[in-house]
This record gives sequence, structure tokens and C-alpha cells, in this order.
Amino acid sequence: MSSTDAGDGAFADVQGAAGEHLDFRQERVRVETSRHRIEGLMTLARDGYRSRISDVLNASERDFLTLTEVTVEPLDGGPVESHSFLAVARAHIVFAVSAAEPPIGPPADPPADPPAGPLQR
Repeated sequence: MSSTDAGDGAFADVQGAAGEHLDFRQERVRVETSRHRIEGLMTLARDGYRSRISDVLNASERDFLTLTEVTVEPLDGGPVESHSFLAVARAHIVFAVSAAEPPIGPPADPPADPPAGPLQR
């Protein structure tokens, strides 16, 4: 299996059982359960069917989300764990986002109120 980087994730050229080539990519995702923040690589189709995180999350025939190169951080504190593979039950996921993009910070503070005093025209 060979991998190349095309900027938006790692791509793998995999040969299927019937000899056809299947293109996959890995995308870093962050999921949160009620107790843990989990970040790892999810394997997705390069394009088309099952090429989006939401496609995998909405697949009713799958009960678990599989991730590789995973970190698990307890939300109530404690040591961060690293694992080469982790299966997360879809039913326990509170939210999931692409971790490839930096998080958007809080909105900027609104400008300070003008000083109080008589209105001038």
C-alpha cells in the first residue's frame, strides 16, 4: 500500500479483492463523549459515498466509529492516553468535528461603550 499527501489528508491507494483500486484518505477528527475528548484519524473514501465524516456518523449499519493514532483525554482531568486503534460507540458521541482545521476562538470583545455625557450634534 502506498501513501501520498495531497494537502487535505493522507491518501492510500488500496487494491480491492477483485483487483480494482480503491482510494481512501485519512482525516483527523475530534469526537467528544460525555466523559472524554477523543482525537484520531478516520479513514474515509477519497470522494463520493462515505467521503465525509457525517456520512460515517449517519451510517445506521455501523455501531462503532473506528479511529487510529488516537489520543483520549478525560474531560474531568487526568492523564491523556494514546492508542494505535480505538472503536467508539456512535451512541456515546455527543459531537464530532474535523480536527484538521484550527478551532475558532471566542468572538472578539465588543467595542467599549462611548463615554457617558451630553450628546453633541
